[in-house]
Amino acid sequence: MKALRRLAKKRVASVEVSEAKGVRTLHLGGHAIQSAMRLADPDALELDYTQAMMAFALFAPSPREVVMIGLGAGSLAKFVHRRFPGTRVVAVEISAQVVAAARSFFGLPPEDERFAVVIGDGARYVPDHPGSADVLLVDGYEDGRVVTSLCTQGFYDAAAAMLRPGGVMVANFMADEPRFGTYLARIERAFDGRVLLLAAADAVNMIVFAIRDGRSRYAIDGLRDRARALQRRLGLPYGDFVRGLLDANARTAGSLRCGRPVP
Repeated sequence: MKALRRLAKKRVASVEVSEAKGVRTLHLGGHAIQSAMRLADPDALELDYTQAMMAFALFAPSPREVVMIGLGAGSLAKFVHRRFPGTRVVAVEISAQVVAAARSFFGLPPEDERFAVVIGDGARYVPDHPGSADVLLVDGYEDGRVVTSLCTQGFYDAAAAMLRPGGVMVANFMADEPRFGTYLARIERAFDGRVLLLAAADAVNMIVFAIRDGRSRYAIDGLRDRARALQRRLGLPYGDFVRGLLDANARTAGSLRCGRPVP
């Protein structure tokens, strides 16, 4: 693996961009891969967990505003900005050096009326913007470790308040996160139990979907119909996402239950 450039030492121990076998990767504070971009297809979502996070469209197919906590290399920001023309994207990133890396090496689009980058602390930004988003993507990591200020009960309560009715918070966790049960219980409290789980295809990450004031059940046939339409439009494996949701969560009488997952 050839290091292209070490950009800074500030909030994280380092911000480093590397490249191997046609894939450029971003590392924060160590060797763990934060984001990745295939050079031959720079707009695609290279990592399985980023694809799985896009399953939010099954529940919020036409969001007006998506807020992202943690920019990384900007893979999700690019994808939503280019594939959802009616959506405004706000990416909140604590490190100016991470933003610089995304712009210099990963093709982050320029800011315009539909895309903004805020350099700041997501744990502070979310409580200051109640009722402002339809989707909130939470993906704050440093060298493979989740940022714990984004996992407190206060943060999840503020996340629920930030969403409009029917809005979705999507939180990315490592599948082997030792405090996952604690964090999941906090999310359930904040969202009145309206929570669903989805394992990423590589089983390395677990994605949590929490829905504010949403339904307690979703018709499986309706989800499958929406998955087929989304797969044609976005080129992601939405049929697999539906199967993964059915495997990881309770279901009864043709409905996926939005609530406490099966142990």
